[in-house]
Amino acid sequence: MGDQQIDHNIAADERRNFMKRLLTDVQALEEMLQRGMIESDRRRIGAEQEMVLVGKGCRPLPVNMQVLERLNDSAFTTELAQFNLEYNLPPLPLGGDCLRQMETLLTGGIERVRTVAQEFGADVLLTGILPTLEPLDLSLKQLTPMPRYFALNDTLMQLRGGPFQFMIKGTDELSVRQDSVMLEACNTSFQVHFQVRPSRFAHFYNVAQVVSAPVLATAANSPMLFGRRLWKETRIAVFQQSVDARDQTNSHRELSPRVSFGNRWVADSAIDIYREDISRFRVLFVSESEEDPFACIDRGEAPKLKALQTHNSTVYRWNRVCYGITDGKPHLRIENRYLPSGPTAMDEVANAAFWFGLMSGIGEKYGDVTTLMDFDNAKSNFFSAAQYGMKAQFVWLDGKLTPVQGLILKELLPLAYQGLEQLEIDKADAERYLGIIEQRVASQRTGSSWVLDSLTGMRSGNRGERMAAVTCEMAKLQKQGLAVHDWPLATMQRTEDWAANYHRLEQFMTTDIFTVNQDDVIDLVANLMDWERIRHVPVEDNHHKLVGLVSYRTLLRYMARNLPRGKSDPVAVSEIMNANPVTATPETSTIEAIDLMRDHNIACLPVVNDGLLVGIVTEHDLLNIAGDLIKDNLRQARST
Repeated sequence: MGDQQIDHNIAADERRNFMKRLLTDVQALEEMLQRGMIESDRRRIGAEQEMVLVGKGCRPLPVNMQVLERLNDSAFTTELAQFNLEYNLPPLPLGGDCLRQMETLLTGGIERVRTVAQEFGADVLLTGILPTLEPLDLSLKQLTPMPRYFALNDTLMQLRGGPFQFMIKGTDELSVRQDSVMLEACNTSFQVHFQVRPSRFAHFYNVAQVVSAPVLATAANSPMLFGRRLWKETRIAVFQQSVDARDQTNSHRELSPRVSFGNRWVADSAIDIYREDISRFRVLFVSESEEDPFACIDRGEAPKLKALQTHNSTVYRWNRVCYGITDGKPHLRIENRYLPSGPTAMDEVANAAFWFGLMSGIGEKYGDVTTLMDFDNAKSNFFSAAQYGMKAQFVWLDGKLTPVQGLILKELLPLAYQGLEQLEIDKADAERYLGIIEQRVASQRTGSSWVLDSLTGMRSGNRGERMAAVTCEMAKLQKQGLAVHDWPLATMQRTEDWAANYHRLEQFMTTDIFTVNQDDVIDLVANLMDWERIRHVPVEDNHHKLVGLVSYRTLLRYMARNLPRGKSDPVAVSEIMNANPVTATPETSTIEAIDLMRDHNIACLPVVNDGLLVGIVTEHDLLNIAGDLIKDNLRQARST
């Protein structure tokens, strides 16, 4: 997320001063490019590993500040939510055994976090989106308590003009009202860096745009959010909407999102991207700096360009240009931001190897890719990969619509092998990591397909239990050293912490609800109860606000008293419904729900959020939970 020492309470004069420094930094970078000051005789790679901290039932556990304090290492840092943190690998010279070194560093860093996290009752999980996440896990209470994150939330909400409706459609649909930036905390990434020569930046950046689609398709590991089956890489849609600063009240303006694939090829250099982003996106934060970048240049020193880096940290291209300084020398690199975390460190390095290989191999074979592919096709390929994963089809460099599996196996993997050879990567390492990609693609077993196929095979348990089962199995398999294509599917096995899936109503309430309108005829209620074998039907108005409840007993009582044999006039639901039903909220605890139902002698509890019906819990649900708890206690008693 960049420099933590920022200021978002920007006065007009501060904004002008910062913009002046920002423009000066761009001019300074141009001067450095013209003088040949940007490093061109070395190539490096790097990575940032985001991870999730989970507790009982593989639920998110907000202990990142405690873990980081105990680690006491600047390589580990915060993320937006208190249940996430990030490990920054040191840069590695490109070539030789750099891929093997990357995996060793990743594994070592993850294990260090895991060892410390266990002191706080947590474990580490690599996943693009944690399957056990629930909406209440994303309240502002879970925001990491650092000024930058509060500033980011406040600034984006001001620019938006208030909350807006968040929508993703896949196999299922998800519609969420977003009133903070916390939805972005769903995303956990593995970000890879590739240093390039400044004279070849435009070439490599355009190649990076072209290859992003096949690389993303093979790496998909985020198929679900809040129990809904959405895109194969749902992170793409989540991030694009959750950090969207566009004013939702102005539907006529064509405004660019801060999270984007871009709109055109890069023509000349990294300056093209910086200029476009400064032109399109207003300053969100300002940072202090006394540096005169031109004075640094005249002394032969590398300026920090802090204003440029601050602004760049608030524009989230999927392939982002980065300026940095290593060993006192300035460099340019491309940051790959679309890869998900997991399923294992080995899988992640395989994804990176595929990307590095294609960056080199595609460019060597095809030269200027902008003459062979329309930019809009590169962009649509990327979103097709995000939505459909290995089932996607791309318009490729030959202009033909091509299924991704055949494209990778027949053309792209051989090019990636050649590319790694050109980069002087050890042959055995190239075969190891690209072999993982080959087997994953041939079997079509990505992290996303493993999750979805596992859930399809689970015929018992509620949504929370199934999410916990697949997540806990994921955590176990990550420790066994197998790439995801070799993972057995998860099964519905109740964990020791299964009761953690029943703490709050949102974890097990029924969300697929049959309802009626207050103006409907009561005959519809009777038929719904008969057809769907239900005993309670909530009543909504035209805006899905709960206005009543009809129970089986109420309906029987009315029919016994008021309906003689033969025909009768239609009766509206509003005449027999309970207009003031007892309700709960998603965050209501199970114990509180039981007390409510007992105290009011009711068998059904509608769950509402801001007056809108979002779920329902019945005494049957609670009896099942109680029965399972008794069985579990009896089993434990027998075992002891």
